[in-house]
Amino acid sequence: MKQRAELSKTLKPQWVWAIAFGSAIGWGSFVQPAIWMGQGGPLGVIIGFLIGALIMLVIGVSYGFLIEELPVSGGDVAFVYATFGRTHAFICGWALTLAYVCIVALNASALALLAKFLLPAAVEWGYLYNIAGWDVYFGQILVASIALIVFAYMNVRGTTLTGKTQFIFCVLLLAGVALLLLGMIFNSDTSFSNLQPGFKPGISSWSSIIAIVAIAPWAYVGFASIPQVAEEFDFSPKKAFSLIVFALIFAALEYSVMIIVTALPMPWQELVALNDIWGTGTVVAGTLGNVGLFILAVSLCMGIFTGLNGFYLSASRVLVAMGRAQFLPKSFASLHSKNNTPQIGIITVCILCLIAPWFGRSALSWVVNMSSTGIAVVFFYCCFVAYKSFRWSRQNQDDTKTIAPVKKFMSLLGSLFGLGILALLLIPGSPGFLSTPSLVALAIWIVIGILFYLFRRPVFQKIPKDEMDYMILGKVNKAKDGQEPPLSTTN
Repeated sequence: MKQRAELSKTLKPQWVWAIAFGSAIGWGSFVQPAIWMGQGGPLGVIIGFLIGALIMLVIGVSYGFLIEELPVSGGDVAFVYATFGRTHAFICGWALTLAYVCIVALNASALALLAKFLLPAAVEWGYLYNIAGWDVYFGQILVASIALIVFAYMNVRGTTLTGKTQFIFCVLLLAGVALLLLGMIFNSDTSFSNLQPGFKPGISSWSSIIAIVAIAPWAYVGFASIPQVAEEFDFSPKKAFSLIVFALIFAALEYSVMIIVTALPMPWQELVALNDIWGTGTVVAGTLGNVGLFILAVSLCMGIFTGLNGFYLSASRVLVAMGRAQFLPKSFASLHSKNNTPQIGIITVCILCLIAPWFGRSALSWVVNMSSTGIAVVFFYCCFVAYKSFRWSRQNQDDTKTIAPVKKFMSLLGSLFGLGILALLLIPGSPGFLSTPSLVALAIWIVIGILFYLFRRPVFQKIPKDEMDYMILGKVNKAKDGQEPPLSTTN
């Protein structure tokens, strides 16, 4: 049997928390508050994000169990393979890879957006064309491209560097957000009355909340970075669930605080009516001056950096799992001879993302919105795997499955939440229904996935089951005589 190259166990608990939290925050909480308030009102957004965090926490119960069972790179791919086999594992890996790559690209474009707001003359040069109402400049492409290359290089250099810098970025981000909140609360020109009405007028409060809940998979997807890097834990996988909990709590609070920071300086409906390219930046600059804008810019940079760093890490580990399974060429499973990092996966993510800035931010946002569908599919898969791994009660004396009715119920609930989020995105008339361009992007993504599957299927179907188990799971997943294993592998 071929030997399986394994990643080094270098990630400390605080670094893993930072990877999850920083990836969950990214740039969105600093750039999107005015847009979100236009969809649901301040209170609708905050309640929506809190409900979204609770839904993700239910899903996190399943992840916590599965990480303990299978602490390997590209955890979601391994989880789904262990129970549903190769085809479903391919679907899961394809969905997750594209979602992660899209978010890396969007974080890079957010850096160009920040530069456009703060230093327009420095980036708005070399006009090329207009796509979907967005002017594309070579200066903006250059900013995004440099960021992508720098973070790709950092990830190739080693996981220790990635983990340390991620933690520092998160500390600076939280410090900046705390300073902004205090500055707004104690400023004489701000008022909590500006948060009224709490929900978007003209629609029910429930619709306001659901519109935000629908984007929860996208907003909190960073917590699902934890299973992707589980092979590199230098601590017990049993700590994974507590790290998921803390990452989600901090993320929910941060999203809520930035809504309040954005709404305090002026009536939120007036801010939304301005249709400003960066509403949060405008009100912070107008209320707290250049000092406040500097703090916001630093915090936003940290959010972008944590998103770039975290999703490079996660995407490349999913590609490792897909390379081990030969869903992709096996070179994706190879590691750097000195740094022991998946350099092929990291470079591939970089190259794909370097294409994105040339299409403009508006066109890229269609793809990112569509990627929420893939994330919801992955959440459903993994929760259903956990559901099948628990028992309500012992069926016979030789039953080896875990007896955990509460966890089984939570896993079932997580599966239903995944389906519910999928329905919000795909059922016409629902508050979270995807736009036509996003649906077109989704259809293209599915067609490409089918074609790639048909191309690779003859390769990975030839691999013997024991070898495939070892390459993906790190072990041969066999049961005792006549028994079903805790995570049963099928073909």
